[in-house]
Amino acid sequence: MNQAARILVALLALFVLSAQRDPILVPEVSQHEVRVRQGFTGTTLLLFGAILDPSGARSAGEYDIAVVVKGPTGPIRIREKQRILGMWVNAESSDFRSVPAFYAVSSSRAISEIVDGRTAAIYELGLDSLQLSPSGTIDPEEQARFSSGLTDLMQRQGLYQEDGEGVSISEEVLYQARISMPSNVQTGFYTAETFAIRDGRVIASATADIEVKKLGFERFVALFAEHQPFFYGLLAVALSIAMGWAAGRVFAMV
Repeated sequence: MNQAARILVALLALFVLSAQRDPILVPEVSQHEVRVRQGFTGTTLLLFGAILDPSGARSAGEYDIAVVVKGPTGPIRIREKQRILGMWVNAESSDFRSVPAFYAVSSSRAISEIVDGRTAAIYELGLDSLQLSPSGTIDPEEQARFSSGLTDLMQRQGLYQEDGEGVSISEEVLYQARISMPSNVQTGFYTAETFAIRDGRVIASATADIEVKKLGFERFVALFAEHQPFFYGLLAVALSIAMGWAAGRVFAMV
């Protein structure tokens, strides 16, 4: 490449950079790997980073930040309980194809204040905008009832969270948020997504990966149950019988 061509390429690159007006997100997560051992009581993830403006201006204060930690997804069946003759029994049910086992969203302001409903639905920002993908044909009102019930159940278990004041922005450049993972969190792969929002529009986003995995004896049990379910069931029944027999012998000696 001759010198004239190099100068042309350099001028073109300079033009492209100068034309870039949207901010750039540089995200990081305190833990890319969460290790579940015996006695695991949960953990707190710190999501932090910087908002870089190509113009060099310290104008992050003009933006809102939302972070979403989600995963892993899978099918689930929700059953509705009804009280019949004084007893609670299973009644109607609904199947969902793709439900995240964990979902947490945290933002610098309430989601409804920084984006409209359409944008929230596109990026799944907020529990009301989470796409749960019901299976088969279902009445819209019934779908809304089951979706609301599923969300409420997951919230009570600490697996679904929403915090409209959970992201702090300092010095108009740096941001941080804390997401709590409870002890009953499912193993698998998660994504941590960060969105920069201005005037109701997502103008930059970035994604980081997180893995939750079991170690030690818990990992052995989980793998054994997954790959050898029949023998795992037999072992569980045998242990139950043995413990019942042992308890009976102890009480008989008292």
